Amino acid sequence: MSLRQRLGVNIDHVATIRNARGGVQPDPVEAALLAVKAGADGITAHLREDRRHIRDEDLIRLRSSLRAPLNMEMAATEEMVGLACGLKPHACCIVPERREEVTTEGGLNVAGQAVSLAPMVRRLTDKGIRVSLFVDPVAEQIAAAAAVGAAVVELHTGAYALGADGEIARLKTAALQASSLGLEVHAGHGLSFGNVAPVAAIPQIVELNIGHFLIGQAIFDGLPAVIQEMRRLMDAARNTLP
Repeated sequence: MSLRQRLGVNIDHVATIRNARGGVQPDPVEAALLAVKAGADGITAHLREDRRHIRDEDLIRLRSSLRAPLNMEMAATEEMVGLACGLKPHACCIVPERREEVTTEGGLNVAGQAVSLAPMVRRLTDKGIRVSLFVDPVAEQIAAAAAVGAAVVELHTGAYALGADGEIARLKTAALQASSLGLEVHAGHGLSFGNVAPVAAIPQIVELNIGHFLIGQAIFDGLPAVIQEMRRLMDAARNTLP
C-alpha cells in the first residue's frame, strides 16, 4: 500500500459563487486547473438535480480540459446515470440527495436500495467508470456496497467533523472492513486543516475528497496555498504510519 494519499478537490462552491450573480466568473473549470497545478490529484464536481452549482456544461468542459481524474458526484437516478454514461468521467460517486438539503447530510442507504443500485453500478462500470458509493461508516452499508459491485466506498466523515464521540474508531473499523472486502477506501465531508490528520493517518484510506473548506479558506489565502497546506498536512499524517 502506498503511503501517499490522494487529494481530490471539490470545486462545487466556485460555481455557487458564480451562480449567485448569474455570470461566468469565477469559473469552476479555471479553479479545477489551478487546483491540479497546485497539487490536487483529482477534481470532484457534484451535478445536482436542481443544478444549484455545477451545471452540465461545466462537466463537459471539465471532461475536455482536465488531465487529472474527474469524479462526478451524482444521485442514483436514471437521468444522472445516463449523463454519466455519455460523459464517461474517470469515476462516479453516488450520493444521497434531497432538494431541500444545504449539503449532503449522510451516507447512502445502500442496503435498502441494493435492488435499484446494482444495475446502475453495472451500467456505469460497463462504460469503464469507477463507481464509488458514499456511505456512513457502518458495517451493513459497506457490505452492501461490495455486494452491489462498487469498486470504491467513500466514508462520510461529517459526524467526525462535528466532534461526535468515537468517530475515528468507527472510521478505522469501517476502513479496515472495506479494504478486506476488496473495496478501495476514500473519505470526505467537513474536513479542514484542523481535523484532517487523524483521518489521513488511517492507512486503508487512499483518497480524501475536500471542497467547502478549501474554497472558503482560499478567499483568505489563495487556492494554491490552501491546497499545498492540505497536501502538507496529509503527507505529515501519512509519514507517521509504520
